[in-house]
This record gives sequence, structure tokens and C-alpha cells, in this order.
Amino acid sequence: MSKIRAVVVDHDVPNRLTLREVEAPAPSPSEALVRVSAVSLNRGEVRRATTLDAPGARPGWDLAGTVEQVAADGSGPPEGARVVGFLPSGAWAELTAVPTNALAELPDGVSFEQASTLPVAGLTALYGLEKGGGLVGKRVLVTGASGGAGLFALELARLSGARVVALVRREEHVGLVRSAGAHEVAVGEDGSAAGEFGPYERILESVGGAVLGNALSMLSPEGTCVSFGVSGGAESTFDVRDFFFIGGARLYGFILFHEVLAHPASDGLARLARLVADGSLTPRIEVAADWTEIGEVAARLMDRGYTGKAVLRVGT
Repeated sequence: MSKIRAVVVDHDVPNRLTLREVEAPAPSPSEALVRVSAVSLNRGEVRRATTLDAPGARPGWDLAGTVEQVAADGSGPPEGARVVGFLPSGAWAELTAVPTNALAELPDGVSFEQASTLPVAGLTALYGLEKGGGLVGKRVLVTGASGGAGLFALELARLSGARVVALVRREEHVGLVRSAGAHEVAVGEDGSAAGEFGPYERILESVGGAVLGNALSMLSPEGTCVSFGVSGGAESTFDVRDFFFIGGARLYGFILFHEVLAHPASDGLARLARLVADGSLTPRIEVAADWTEIGEVAARLMDRGYTGKAVLRVGT
């Protein structure tokens, strides 16, 4: 078989990520071959790739590029189409085989770099906000609001007619989250500062620890807290009695790989791409570098050196 270049895990190099030659993909009948032009990095996949004992593993979830070979079953975008896609692994490569239910065609005016930010961060924000019904006139709290998913959530919640509150840890991020759509901003480590603007019908929570515990006490009756991350700690405590006395409040465990089983990524990606095309949604790209810099960019991402998204251009 022919060879392609891809990012692999290598414990013998700095930062454990590097480019290597691997076998070219062999698509199934329902997969299209995509020539990748840009990818984006997410903290979860980088953490997994650089901490687990998995030499030779092929990380990568987000990609954008051009269809080089259509799916044999006739589904999905045509040859030559510009697309954005989502994979459970292996997206950081020159050529990938992508299920057509995880691909969406890009409108004119949406760049590959912009599109590559949409799969994990954008879909998490979009599908997470939809848990619990419409948002017109509702109060929404977004924790970890200066991150990739958080910034998308602020914009999407405001577009949906919500009153949006952002929670950040640092004063220096206040301007950023206001520009993304926050009506009010709370600053603090444990999340309690957001109580001033509650209660909330919807909370998108990505911090865990004390922030999740405090957020649960801020729900309104029938409100939903969508938990999708633990950047601040995997263990949390809360007053159970206070929680159930709210009445109808719920805590929803969100993982994108489960959500796309019922709501295909192709649908959400098409919706997000249209919003970018018409100027309603703005991917915030903090760094755009050549993919040969994967190790350095990944290390800085893990050190929280970026707000917004980190993008790599592939094959340059």
C-alpha cells in the first residue's frame, strides 16, 4: 500500500507527538477519502495522546479538506467538495477515510482553518445548548467560557435569544467573552460569583470540581446543567437536598461521541458552517501554524497558553 504522513504518538520525542509515514487509509463503502488541509486541537485528545502509554497511536478528531474519492455507496459530498469532518481518531493526517454521516460540505467563504474548529468545540456547544428545549428569553450560564467550546456556546446561546452569562477564571478574559456574546461576566475560581446573575434554565459546564457543585445550586426549576468537562477537577460535591428541592432540575452527562449516534455530526456541522458563512458565528483562532509544529503547539495548549482554538495547516 502507499504511504501518507500523519501525526503519531512517539514517547521518544519532545511532547510525544510527531509526523511519521503510515499506511494510506482504505475506506469502507460508507466512507469518503478526504485530502486534509487543516485540523484543530482539543485539550482532551492532546491529554490522552501525551499521557497514555500508546506509542504509535493516531490522534485527531477535527479536520477540514477536499473530497478526493467519494463513498462507494454513493452517500455524502461529491468529489472535489470542500468539507469539514469529525473522527474518533486519526484525523491529523494528509488523507483520511471519513464516514459520510460525519461530513458536511462547506459554503463559499468558509476557510479550511475556520471549518476545522467546528467539529468538537462547535458540536459540543450546539448539541449541549439544545438539551432542555428552546432558549428564547432564558438565562444561560457558560463556565470555562474562554475556551473553544465556551466561546462557541456564548455566540450560539445569544443567537438563540438567551440572556448569556460567562464564567471565567481571569479578569483578562472578560473582554474576550463579552465580544463573543456574554451579557454579563462572572470572574472566579469556584464559580460562586455566577450566582449573582442566576438562576439559570441552562448551564454548560466544563470545569467540574467546585464549579460544578456551585453551578447545580444555581439552576431554576426544570433547568438543565450539561456537564462535558473536568478541567478544574474530576471530583465534585454538592448539597443533594438543595438540588432536588429546586424541582425538576437535572444534571446531564454529555460526551460528543455518544451524542452523534442519535444526532449525526453531518447535520450539526452543516448548521454551524452556514452560520459561519453568513457571519453569525465567528471561530476564534488563537494560533494557526504548520503541522510540523504539532509538538510545540500541543504543549502550549496543555499549558493553557491559548484561548479560543489552535489550528494546524496540513501538508504545507
